[in-house]
Amino acid sequence: MPRLVLVTGGSGGIGRAVAHRFVEQGDSVVITGRDAARLDRAVEATGARGVRCDVGQPDGVAALMAQLDAPVDVLVAMAGGNTDFDRPKPEGLAQVADGWRANLEANLISTVLVASAALETMPDGGAVVTVGSIGAEYAGTSYGVAKAAVQAWTAGLSASVGPRGITANCVAPGYIAETGYFKDRLTEQRRDRLVAATHDGRPGLPDDVAALVSFLASPDARHITGQTLHVNGGAHTTR
Repeated sequence: MPRLVLVTGGSGGIGRAVAHRFVEQGDSVVITGRDAARLDRAVEATGARGVRCDVGQPDGVAALMAQLDAPVDVLVAMAGGNTDFDRPKPEGLAQVADGWRANLEANLISTVLVASAALETMPDGGAVVTVGSIGAEYAGTSYGVAKAAVQAWTAGLSASVGPRGITANCVAPGYIAETGYFKDRLTEQRRDRLVAATHDGRPGLPDDVAALVSFLASPDARHITGQTLHVNGGAHTTR
C-alpha cells in the first residue's frame, strides 16, 4: 500500500525534487506552498497533490491535516527560507526583533507546528525529516540560529517518538544550485567562493538532498535517528 508522504514547501527547489522522488517510488505525495501558481506548476511537474497552505500558522496547519485522506507516514518539513532577504537592513531594536522573529517563525515554528500535527496520527514506524542548514554551524544570523534550533529540536524529537519506531532526522544542505534560496542576490563571486569551499568542486543539486531524504524514510534507515546529516560536498565536515 502506498505511503502518504507530506512535503511542506514542496512547490519549488529542493522540496519539489523531494516530492518528485517519492512520487517516482510509488508513494502518495502531498505538497504545500503559499503561492498558488507556483504550487500548480509543481503539481504538474511532480504528479503530487497540492494544498495551498502557510504552515507557519496554526489554523493553516489544522486545515491542511483536515484535507488529508489518511495519516501521514512520512513528513518532510521543507518549508522555510531566509526571511532576511525580504526585509530591509534593520534600523533600531524593534526591527531587529521583528527580523529575528520572522526567521524563527518561518523555519522553527513552522516545522514544530506541522510535525506536532502530523505525529498525532502518524503510524508506528513512520519518519520525520526536517531541514537545517550549513549556516547553523556558524549561527551568526537569525537564519542560522533558527536552523540550529531546528537541528536541536529534531534531536530531542527523536527521543520522544523513538518508542513508536518513528525516526526523526535533520538534513542540512550547503550551497544548493537551482533553487530560489538567494532570491537573485547571489553574485558570481560569492557563488565561486561557495563552490571552492567544497571538496568535490561542485555545487549541490536538489536531487542530492532528495536522495538522502528518500533514504532516511526507507526501511534501510530504521536505526538512523536523532541525527543531523550534512549535504555540502565537504564545505563543512564532522567527525
